[in-house]
Amino acid sequence: MSDLSAPVEAIMRMAPVIPVLVIDDVAHALPVAEALVAGGLPVLEVTLRTPCALDVIREMKQVPGAVVGAGTVLNPADLDAAIAAGAEFIVSPGLTKKLGKAVIAAHIPLLPGIANASDIMTGLDLGFTRFKFFPAVASGGIAALKAIAAPFGQARFCPTGGITHDTAPEWLALDAVLCVGGSWLMAKGPPDPTAIEIAARAARELAQ
Repeated sequence: MSDLSAPVEAIMRMAPVIPVLVIDDVAHALPVAEALVAGGLPVLEVTLRTPCALDVIREMKQVPGAVVGAGTVLNPADLDAAIAAGAEFIVSPGLTKKLGKAVIAAHIPLLPGIANASDIMTGLDLGFTRFKFFPAVASGGIAALKAIAAPFGQARFCPTGGITHDTAPEWLALDAVLCVGGSWLMAKGPPDPTAIEIAARAARELAQ
């Protein structure tokens, strides 16, 4: 395992599901994070898709046990903003050499997005061996990941995009998969912390 892979693998192995969170009201940050951590999912990916996302990261970091990262990081400017907000890891939908080198210089774990063999080879050239397979279902699903992963025995994946509680076990059963990303844990609209905690507990049990 490369030096770049060890920190991100440790994060990937903390729980079978990494919640992928799109939060449009910073007031929702604490109750959502508290419910997910209480349910056994400490690793939280806050996507930079809303104006308040960086403030959400700052709020969620106050929750004991939460490991908060930034998703939808597209470039070094996004990276700098995420780090300034306190992000502990970075997730990107794809990978460019510019972003990869900036992450390496920043000494922060990165889970870069890949969708094909060329993406993986770009990552390997930079020293990355842990990847997000995205968008997982739209890119061909389990059959596609099996085929793509086959030549890269050193690579491990977190499939994200279109995965549900019901289909997650099929993905987690793959040797190359360490965890999955899930957006099903929180319904749209104002959050229901009780429902989120119940969903988190059910997701946590997927590893058993």
